[in-house]
Amino acid sequence: MIAVAAAAAAGRLCVLLRPLLVRYALARPNARSSHRIPTPQGGGIAVLAGAFLALGLVLLFMPLPAGARDTLLLVMAASVLLAIVGAWDDIKPLPAWLRLILQALCVGLVLLYAAPDVRLFPALPLPLERALALFAGVWFVNLTNFMDGIDWITVMGIVPLCGALALCGILGPLDQGSGLLAAALLGGLVGFAPFNKPSARLFLGDVGSLPIGLLTAYLLYRLAGTGALTAALILPLYHVLDSTITLLRRLARGEKVWEAHRSHFYQQATNNGYAVSEIVAQVALLNLGLIVLGAMTIAFPNFWVQFAGLFAALLLTGILLRRFSRKRFSLAG
Repeated sequence: MIAVAAAAAAGRLCVLLRPLLVRYALARPNARSSHRIPTPQGGGIAVLAGAFLALGLVLLFMPLPAGARDTLLLVMAASVLLAIVGAWDDIKPLPAWLRLILQALCVGLVLLYAAPDVRLFPALPLPLERALALFAGVWFVNLTNFMDGIDWITVMGIVPLCGALALCGILGPLDQGSGLLAAALLGGLVGFAPFNKPSARLFLGDVGSLPIGLLTAYLLYRLAGTGALTAALILPLYHVLDSTITLLRRLARGEKVWEAHRSHFYQQATNNGYAVSEIVAQVALLNLGLIVLGAMTIAFPNFWVQFAGLFAALLLTGILLRRFSRKRFSLAG
């Protein structure tokens, strides 16, 4: 029910906000853009507001374990702060160094106060593990933003992932509060989806992609903390590999990685003859396969199943990245 309520609220808010966003928050085509005409951005406001409205109503009436309510409220507050940073950047672009500092503060707040009990590598000194988690969290926030470059790709990437996490909250191993958060975020994105389908009438904007990255990173961190580290690595694998490989390639070429570009594999695919609808459909299909592999590693927690699941996930993701990077085969050509 929480996902349905969040979807309804987000969809209604998209309708109400769009005229204002057309007037004040048009995204004009640039070197990174896949769109050709100015399109309003800021749909992330509706996604976040719809999700949090539905989640807030649930928190009012549903009993949760001690501390779970406060944890969720803190995560929501940090996400709102990051959404404000994103909105600021949408309206008047921030310097890269300031953007990173503000992102790190929001991620650090969640890490230290919403997930202080999570330990993934007990053999490491706690400060080192926290530093690595902070780096990973900031990177996940940014890669979610980087990957939001064509219509529906964030929807097709995050909705299946949130669906899997919501099920983990119902069936285990994820805690109930995190499962509710995943369901609320899923609903918010579903409500936004009709406005973002190709060709989009509304974009998320940084106001949406940044906090969505934070929420997703938090949920995956929680899942990894239950012992399901392999599943937490598998579920977002397409987004992680596309963005990370692209970043490393740009660094190797000496490019300014904070500047707009069209080097991601999904962007290469648009240049290689794939329609946007085909790209996002293939990403969605891959993500469904990753969910199956992730579930397998949770159900059978022995080393060889973990190894086989991660290897298969890497192989399938690598095949799709390779396909996107090459010209589409055409009989007419």
